[in-house]
Amino acid sequence: MKSGIVAVAGRPNVGKSTLVNALCGEKVAITSKVPNTTRRRLFGVADGPGYQLALVDLPGFQRPMDALTERMQETVDASFEGVDAVLLVVDARERIGAGDRFVARRVFGLGKPVVIALNKVDNLKKGHVISQMQAASKLGDFHALHPVSALTKDGVPELRFDLVFLLPEGPAYFPHGQRTDQLPEERVAEVIREKALRLTREEVPHAILVDVEEIGERRVTAVLYVETESQKGILVGKRGAMVREIGTRARPEVEALVGHPVFLDLTVKVRPKWRRDPRMLERLGL
Repeated sequence: MKSGIVAVAGRPNVGKSTLVNALCGEKVAITSKVPNTTRRRLFGVADGPGYQLALVDLPGFQRPMDALTERMQETVDASFEGVDAVLLVVDARERIGAGDRFVARRVFGLGKPVVIALNKVDNLKKGHVISQMQAASKLGDFHALHPVSALTKDGVPELRFDLVFLLPEGPAYFPHGQRTDQLPEERVAEVIREKALRLTREEVPHAILVDVEEIGERRVTAVLYVETESQKGILVGKRGAMVREIGTRARPEVEALVGHPVFLDLTVKVRPKWRRDPRMLERLGL
């Protein structure tokens, strides 16, 4: 069979995680409109007749601002070792500029086949898509260039076919049917964080960290950390309305992950400057 690893690279917020989910056929990575939603490397696995495609979903390329973003960038750099190909994702709705060229120089310099995905082409005029494809084609000597919509799945099967074509012969990396390498606690924490990201604004999303303390038969207990009392006030909400809404939105997905109904017990705590605390980041695997 054909099997291999493809790293998914691009600027923050170009839709890498949504595209990984589309290629895998189910949700393995959380998504939001907040840049740098993806904080750690994860594998999404697509199985098919005679192949296994392991996609490495990575944080977006960025200039490190603190211990957290420094570790995120180190994760990106290290994740290109041993890959069979790279999927470079660019946003069809934004000008392809310096940020994309910076990422392109990095991935084309690896000496691995590069497939470019021009994402978010849904509802765009044909002329605009063609213009963006021409701009994307100048990023480097690519193997293939695909206009796709991770949201509507348009172009995704063709993209998957091209990626599989680049894979070498070899054994499967993951058991058949396994869609990700994440532990249950990690997946639950990410689902909770996703709902919190979608309900908060301004400085709060980047300051949210979720730690799942227990997954039991009847109860899942998790702590949402923020860095200031004002952020805690926003996340808790008036009379606890915000944190309850986070739990309400997260519970159906959490129950699907653990396989049975649960009470989702969420607590909000302040951990000042946790993004700059290497010990905290190490403990939580970031």
